Amino acid sequence: MKALKDLIDNKLMPPFKEGGKLHKFWPIPDSLDTFAFVPGHVTKSGSHIRDGIDMKRTMFMVIVALIPCLLFGMYNVGYQHYMAMGVTTATFGDMFLFGALKVLPLVIVSYGVGLGIEFIFCIVKSHAINEGFLVSGMLIPLCMPVDVPLWMVGVATAFAVVIGKEVFGGTGMNILNVALTARAFLFFAYPTEMSGNKVWINTAGDGKPVDGYTGETLLAKATTTPVSEFTDTAGNAYASVNASLLDAIYGFIPGSVGETSVIAILIGAGILLWTGIGSWRIMLSAIAGGAVMGLIFNLVGPAYFPNNTFLALPWWYHLAIGGFMFGVVFMATDPVTASQTATGKYIYGFLIGFLAILIRTVNPAYPEGVMMAILFMNVMAPMIDHYVIEANIKRRMNRLKVKTA
Repeated sequence: MKALKDLIDNKLMPPFKEGGKLHKFWPIPDSLDTFAFVPGHVTKSGSHIRDGIDMKRTMFMVIVALIPCLLFGMYNVGYQHYMAMGVTTATFGDMFLFGALKVLPLVIVSYGVGLGIEFIFCIVKSHAINEGFLVSGMLIPLCMPVDVPLWMVGVATAFAVVIGKEVFGGTGMNILNVALTARAFLFFAYPTEMSGNKVWINTAGDGKPVDGYTGETLLAKATTTPVSEFTDTAGNAYASVNASLLDAIYGFIPGSVGETSVIAILIGAGILLWTGIGSWRIMLSAIAGGAVMGLIFNLVGPAYFPNNTFLALPWWYHLAIGGFMFGVVFMATDPVTASQTATGKYIYGFLIGFLAILIRTVNPAYPEGVMMAILFMNVMAPMIDHYVIEANIKRRMNRLKVKTA
């Protein structure tokens, strides 16, 4: 490490220092230096905290938490591919390699475009590079279908970084989650390309899927399957698509790259909670909100809307399918766009879960509601915190009046 530090400080940095030929581009080597080592600058005013954990290391721990989702997503892409082809002899290595070759280009394009734009803004504004895109660059490909065209990933990433973050002042100033902004942009800008069977199961190179196979996600399947056909006598809500609740929990179902496995997501949640980065208040309240909304629909739905499959779906299935758990763990807990007060986090999280299932169920044309729920609550978070703080002030003033009376 000392040799690397000497190389950066004595060989790489001198041309970029003030007065050097490449001083204008100093954010580029500075980002390498501060990523590998602690920053070489300190605060000049205000509070001073002696701690080796800076924003880059915090963001890096989130990436570590995302690795289980990334690795399982690679495997599941290959698994779904070979299952669609009717190939039963594929090994674990075959599936993982196929998935890696499909997923890694998405990651490369996301980071390449996003960091490229970040560096341009840093050079123009002459400030150190923001750390936030280290996480967004991984979240964007994980919330995408595997066969989304790479140029779309690049366009969506550019839109999210420029419009979703930089116009507000960069990392820490954005009001919307950057990765979800990219996902929403693609959904509304290219709806025909972001829906349908072809984007969920990759079949390129081996011909057409076997007869009777569907590449729809379970949420998409629910919008077109009558209640009577969607469940069987054993209570397997996905009997018609050869998937059970355990399949959804393990992740052996079609879906976006990193969103299918509840187990992988919970491993990431454990890492975030153990390191203190993720908010358990938001995670727990969001799950509670989703469960409450699902339970309400279970109680009143079948009697009034007997043909709505989502209303008949047991509430616990809603928590395991789609992007619900992924959004709750990795996007709703974004420290920049989430509520900051303790009470506000409970309200914020509960409404995300509540609205996600509401949107998913009431609007079958758009079965994945967690994205819209989180983006909506991102906008509402400052208002929630405002009223929580106002309520605290009012309560303290009342206590003060009682004491002075």
